[in-house]
Amino acid sequence: MSASYNKYSTFLKNWILPIVVAFLIAGVISRFIGYVISVPTGSMYPTITPGDKIITTRIYKKNNLKRGDIIVFDSLEYDKKFVKRLIGLPGDKINIEKDGTLYINGKVYNEPYIQNQISPLENYEGMNLGSFEVPEGKYFFLGDNRTSSNDSRYWKEPYISSKDIKGKARIVVYPFNRIGKLK
Repeated sequence: MSASYNKYSTFLKNWILPIVVAFLIAGVISRFIGYVISVPTGSMYPTITPGDKIITTRIYKKNNLKRGDIIVFDSLEYDKKFVKRLIGLPGDKINIEKDGTLYINGKVYNEPYIQNQISPLENYEGMNLGSFEVPEGKYFFLGDNRTSSNDSRYWKEPYISSKDIKGKARIVVYPFNRIGKLK
């Protein structure tokens, strides 16, 4: 064997092969386990701020979703991904009062993560207050920053189908001063 063949073989073995394997592993992880998203808006402030990078795990069992989970889903109405807090599960009756109080199945729902509540009697154009009954196989979402969130209250179809739910937001990984698990 020639010296140039050995050089070429060593280059392939030491550089090209590890790079190809790394890309394949990254592709499998992204496709089946999770991925990183960047959040462009303040609709989930203060939990998530604009520019935060978040690790999201894929969801395969929709019956494991819990009220309060932060979910990534596709919006067919807006043709993009959204990150919102899951408020209404299939069969829930949601009621939002003018003062911003949220009732789920007739009981006040405590939301310690809310900072910007709706001001009493404020009229936000296009916002639906009142009652929502979540159909089977669908979910109801709100942003934590209630005064600045395009969420179920504003959408033509206020419910998101389980097939459009893509993942659960888990950890802020950037900026570094905000690294931590989402609650």
